[in-house]
Amino acid sequence: MFTGIIEALGQVRQLQPQGGDFRMTLASGGLDLGDVKLGDSIAVSGVCLTVVELHKDGFAVDISRETLDKTLLGSLKTGSAVNLEKALRLADRLGGHLVAGHVDGVGQIHSVQKSGRSQVFAVTAPRELLRYIAAKGSICVDGISLTVNALEGEQFMLNLIPHTLTNTTASAWRAGQAVNLEVDLIARYLERWVATEAQSGLKSEITRESLAARGYPV
Repeated sequence: MFTGIIEALGQVRQLQPQGGDFRMTLASGGLDLGDVKLGDSIAVSGVCLTVVELHKDGFAVDISRETLDKTLLGSLKTGSAVNLEKALRLADRLGGHLVAGHVDGVGQIHSVQKSGRSQVFAVTAPRELLRYIAAKGSICVDGISLTVNALEGEQFMLNLIPHTLTNTTASAWRAGQAVNLEVDLIARYLERWVATEAQSGLKSEITRESLAARGYPV
């Protein structure tokens, strides 16, 4: 699990084709690798990947065909900048929101506008993801935990402050550019729970009354 709070900007050093998929070697930038071991997870622009090699100032990951098909990692080139975040520890602060590192789809930057010192991005989302996106809710874009300011048709609006622009790849986002999207984890599980309950005809023991009886404010 991750939080969507980017820890460092990395850079692609090498892409090696390996039997239909890739091994990617990255420079870790300012990311502290002191507590990282082989087999640990690191989110690379929002995609949870397993560390298969550790170097003095970088690491390597294998990228499966499934990941190449469902994310934008296949479009990266040597020198491309990427957002990096190590996996969340249970004792860490949850500064963003719960992020699994499992990309749900690819969106596209529709427009970029200045707003004071910030920038407002309109992002077009795939239709099948729109039901999970809510105004003032959370969404992960290229690994960055962001708040949805508003919804307009198939687009959602994001306001990025200077700190975010400086410390992530968002500074290079331009109209027409594709981005990895991961919707709110809770919304996805809630939909599955409701759908399963409707299909099975079974009623959950979690009700407003049962929560009230246990002291939860409802």
